[in-house]
Amino acid sequence: MATVVSTLFISLDGVAEIDPAWHFPYFDDHMARAVDDDYRDTDVLLIGRVTYDSFAGAWPGREEAGEEDAAFARRLGDMRKVVVTRATHDLGWRHVERLDGDLSAAVEVLKAEDGVEKILVPGSLSVVRQLLAAGLLDELRLLVHPVAARRGARLFDEGDTVYPLALRRSEAFPTGVVRLIYAPGELPSLAGYDDVKGQVPSGD
Repeated sequence: MATVVSTLFISLDGVAEIDPAWHFPYFDDHMARAVDDDYRDTDVLLIGRVTYDSFAGAWPGREEAGEEDAAFARRLGDMRKVVVTRATHDLGWRHVERLDGDLSAAVEVLKAEDGVEKILVPGSLSVVRQLLAAGLLDELRLLVHPVAARRGARLFDEGDTVYPLALRRSEAFPTGVVRLIYAPGELPSLAGYDDVKGQVPSGD
């Protein structure tokens, strides 16, 4: 059964809709290595339509231009890409297909497909939210920028269900960016205030 991994650039106040003004000043070799690690051994990119349009509008041209980022652009082009979209027109990139039907059901099928061991979800907030709600996300990888973006779409929307997470790995970069890798977890206990008030600091 394949592992489904989400990778996101995110601000301290939870904005995961990238603004170049606060993202690129923090991009360095450490972040590049983290991104390379996220994409390594990926069998399928599962992408929401907005993120896909951004990728398809930029990376094929960068591959053709042949500059420093051409190798990564070629890597993305060669990957199998499954796009969550209701649109029917040509998606305009190689190795791309549409996800058919209900997202959760289709991802269950994709996870069980022979030869698929890692499914990476880059960006694609709506897809990540649905996978979290369905219990289908195995890892949430965040590159937390030390900045309050103050506007833009946030990763977590309003809802009644909390998502406890277990921290698997963390790393701080010289820029102040922190890489956090979470898996689904459980609350440490069902404690309320009466259960913990004995641990409140004394007045001494």
